[in-house]
Amino acid sequence: MTEVLTTALTGISATNPDWLRLKAAAAALQPLQAQDGSIPDTAAHAAASASVDAIIDAVRALAPAFPHDAAYLDAACSDFAAWQAGGFGVPDFLSSLLAFQPQQQRRDGLQHLVIFPMYTQNGSSSRLVEAVLIEVIWPEFIAGLEGGDYSNKLFVPIRFLDFTTGYDTNSAVLFPETVAVSETPTFTWGAIFADREAARFRRVLKAAAGITCLDLPEGAADMLADQDLTEATFVMWDLIHDRTHMRGDLPFDPFMIKQRMPFFLYSLEELRCDLTAFRESVRIEQDEDADPEARRHAKLVQYAIIFDRIFRFAITGSRVRNYDGLGGQLLFAWLHQHHVLHWTDTRLTIDWDEVADAVIALGTAIDELYWRSIDRPKTAHWLAAYELISATVTPNPASVWAKGPDALPLSGPPRGLTDQVLDDEFPLSMFYEALEKKMRPVIESTAGITGSSAL
Repeated sequence: MTEVLTTALTGISATNPDWLRLKAAAAALQPLQAQDGSIPDTAAHAAASASVDAIIDAVRALAPAFPHDAAYLDAACSDFAAWQAGGFGVPDFLSSLLAFQPQQQRRDGLQHLVIFPMYTQNGSSSRLVEAVLIEVIWPEFIAGLEGGDYSNKLFVPIRFLDFTTGYDTNSAVLFPETVAVSETPTFTWGAIFADREAARFRRVLKAAAGITCLDLPEGAADMLADQDLTEATFVMWDLIHDRTHMRGDLPFDPFMIKQRMPFFLYSLEELRCDLTAFRESVRIEQDEDADPEARRHAKLVQYAIIFDRIFRFAITGSRVRNYDGLGGQLLFAWLHQHHVLHWTDTRLTIDWDEVADAVIALGTAIDELYWRSIDRPKTAHWLAAYELISATVTPNPASVWAKGPDALPLSGPPRGLTDQVLDDEFPLSMFYEALEKKMRPVIESTAGITGSSAL
């Protein structure tokens, strides 16, 4: 079971003077840092030292508000001091990273002060000193799900209270693998900003529903009106999605992390996890013995997955190997071709009594692909995955892959096949081309969004 704290909840506000002092010092450091986090210009070391001194002083002043993170904050000060004493080479914050264990303290409303040299996914690709003030989101029904069939000891759902510029972006995760360290430790936690996910969803869905004249079902409309409700829904979605990776009848390594693979395989892996969350949410919703709050949110998870995938994922980001975008296109086209989603008289409608079966059918098709892949060579699995997608989403007319195995360099190494995949192997349909133009300002407006700035 999750460790329960016996102390009262503690923390600070985003207007705390010491927090603002820490933010200012981090901001002053960032322009001095190279991509690897070092400060190679010795002429800048005096200014860097002043900023590090200010950070250490601010952290020590703030530490009493975070007694549950005392060991981490003390280690962070030591790591900053060691970086300074070593002449600002590539920073090594392994000690403080190992001391920070938020997964051991999942309690609703508990705050953490986090500061590391790190990159922020979908934000900065440089390991700059970033600070973020966060709050754990851990409703009772989530604790019940995690303590039962959906155990995920590494999962930490959080919300923003304040942040430095690396998070004034689209980044919605706080991952230990982004931190500058001298050696790779065993990662024991992963944190997701459910408030940003929920806020983006609400803004995008409101606009997309208006543009497409879609009548939202009652639960989806409730989410538009309630940030807290939507946050809890995304926590449930993320909990099940996150634990689905590396579970099930999978290829030996579904991500093929150390290999260069066609981006559409990442599409299927992320979509598989979302569709598993959808299927499990249907099961929970139909379980009369389940917690009523879990059942209520299970229905909302289904709406969130469908609408976030078809309205935001499909048209967010560039068209360069956009695997989440392709996953959204695939779900939309699958629902349309299974006659549960309709675009008629310039109006979007969805047959909600039938949509669950269609979504689950797509998940089953991906599961079957994975199950069969265990007995297939890698190239054959890649070809089968492409066939599954291209049977629903039309490939680029210029694609070599679309011409079939006879057109591909099958006699060479697998990277030759990857090289033949176009950056935009599956272009947007006419529907999505038109929708993207109307939605572009809305999508762009969600960069840096938080729960407090939603709608």
